[in-house]
Amino acid sequence: MTKESNDGISPSWVEGELRLAGSLDSRMISLLRAIEQSGSINQAAKEIGLSYKGAWQMIERANNLAPKVLIATATGGSKGGGTKLTTAGHALLKLFTGLEQQHREFLQQLNRNLADDPNVHLLLKRLAIKTSATNQLFGVITTIDTSAINAEVFVELKGGEKVVASLALSELRQLDLSVGSDVLLLINATEIIVVTDPDSYILSARNCLNGKVIRVQHDGVDSEVAIQLQGGESLIATLTQVSAESLELNRGTTAYAIFKSNAVMLGATSRL
Repeated sequence: MTKESNDGISPSWVEGELRLAGSLDSRMISLLRAIEQSGSINQAAKEIGLSYKGAWQMIERANNLAPKVLIATATGGSKGGGTKLTTAGHALLKLFTGLEQQHREFLQQLNRNLADDPNVHLLLKRLAIKTSATNQLFGVITTIDTSAINAEVFVELKGGEKVVASLALSELRQLDLSVGSDVLLLINATEIIVVTDPDSYILSARNCLNGKVIRVQHDGVDSEVAIQLQGGESLIATLTQVSAESLELNRGTTAYAIFKSNAVMLGATSRL
């Protein structure tokens, strides 16, 4: 999670599961709570998404590991049997519930501390972004050229490479972009043309980034080619396998990733 909640709690950069003695985790405790409420292993298993066999295995493991039996079961009898927590089971449930509250408070404090550090915040915010685009690069805007309708945004990647992105002037205003802004560049793999000798082509595409092929994967129809740029970042391109083979693309081959300026989508990191 990366968004700040409505109650003002800091973004959850740090997450962690509370676990006791290696196997007593939140799922085991959820089973104990469900058994306490229902008095039935079968019903408790259904409530937490376990099979009846899986619930029994968890119970047996917990009883074996604990110094005292946590769960007592009875079969048959005038009341039809049942399952209940022992005194030790109730004590464990109470202990874990208290620890859960302390655990939440501890994580919240860690996240508040991280949110106050701009350098850590920027790093984690980048790592937490999820999109459907294959290629995600970060850069800094160096120049913005505008016309009556459109804008051209020039972005410098961390390795010094330059990328040009075209977008509508209204989109530029909506993203609130300016020179010096950090931006995310999104480029679909299918939008990238791969060549090994750009001087042999006359192309209208504005962007041409060179690097070394670090991976080629064929599936019988298409090929996925990963090109590592000089700054260390990588671009993924999808082309037909016939094209990849005709270009003799192999690991270590010098290649150029070519794409149009309107193939680049820009994203701006939100401000806290």
